[in-house]
Amino acid sequence: MLRDIIVNLLINNQFMYKTLALVLISLLFLSACNREKTIAEIDNPKLVAIAFFEAIYNEKDINKAASVCSPKLARLLLHYKTSQSVARHMFNLSFEKATLISSDDSGVKIRERFKERTVVTIYLEGLYDENILKDIKRLSLIQNDDDQWVVDEILKDPF
Repeated sequence: MLRDIIVNLLINNQFMYKTLALVLISLLFLSACNREKTIAEIDNPKLVAIAFFEAIYNEKDINKAASVCSPKLARLLLHYKTSQSVARHMFNLSFEKATLISSDDSGVKIRERFKERTVVTIYLEGLYDENILKDIKRLSLIQNDDDQWVVDEILKDPF
């Protein structure tokens, strides 16, 4: 009788460990499939600028942000190694998490039609040490040879 109880416990434990391992492996694959490594929406300069800041501040992925930058700016981003360093040194703005990233809609559509270069103003709001910080950043975007918009330059604050 005691032998039967021990055998049942061992069989149940083996089943539990196999099930747990299967669940963990499934979660690993699902989480890996969910994260995109590049920014897909590159036809609209406003969406590129928003996705650029989203990758830096919320996703903490400078490789993803660098995927929509000119080669010169991408090298500079990747030089800093972490998204926290990029935020601190390039934007002088550290957030624990950005709660609002939006663009200024005034005049961008006219510039999109007639030029290969545009300036997009982004409004950022986020939390840092339980305080709400707000800032405005301006990006210069250009169209590359494939007619895709890429971030070319981070403009100085005019305000």
